[in-house]
Amino acid sequence: MLSKLRQAAQPGRSAARRSITTSTIGGYKVYDHHYDALILGAGGAGLRAAAGCVAHGLKTACITKVFPTRSHTVAAQGGINAALANMTEDDWRWHCYDTVKGADWLGDQDAIQHMTRMAPEVVLELESFGLPFSRTDEGKIYQRAFGGQSLKFGQGGQAYRCAAAADRTGHAILHTLYGMALKYDCLFFVEYFLMDLLMNDAGDCIGCIAMSMEDGTLHRFGAHSTVVATGGFGRCYYSCTSAHT
Repeated sequence: MLSKLRQAAQPGRSAARRSITTSTIGGYKVYDHHYDALILGAGGAGLRAAAGCVAHGLKTACITKVFPTRSHTVAAQGGINAALANMTEDDWRWHCYDTVKGADWLGDQDAIQHMTRMAPEVVLELESFGLPFSRTDEGKIYQRAFGGQSLKFGQGGQAYRCAAAADRTGHAILHTLYGMALKYDCLFFVEYFLMDLLMNDAGDCIGCIAMSMEDGTLHRFGAHSTVVATGGFGRCYYSCTSAHT
């Protein structure tokens, strides 16, 4: 399921280039870009998607309204929950139970099962990319106690499940994944504001239109596949730290 970014880039594949043409629409000059994959957002999810696409040889562009390492993932301090069992016994099923319960049974339980089952592999993958997790005396990834996490379906006490890089885990994730994306020549369009998705008559997304916040120019991006990783859902809560732009 997970792409293995440690594989060498495809032989003969040259670095992606910015191929740009222009057209005039309604009196406005529009710059046209064409890519295999288009990633909207450069937080943890967007950078992971971008790194995976370019590692598999796709000409990939990533559009972001802020510099990638300033995306909101940088605000995450605590860590990543995964049943690695480095501190105490653990099981992904206990993690799944805690997540379903913590969501007051409103969460997508199929998605929760998949997330909790794959979480240990994903954390180890991040470690293989070079993420500087804190360590135990034995050299294992350090895991701290975190709210809402228990053992044995809530009957076994506090779980130590949260894999952490000191108190700046999100900062470490962004820098690690940004480095992986650059390693495989992903093209970044920084400080571009997404205005609308482009849909064809069949209802398929074929790209987007964005505005450069530096000079106000309009840019139309066409792509075979578009990944929406814009985040911001935290704004459904009255008090949150998500950007309001």
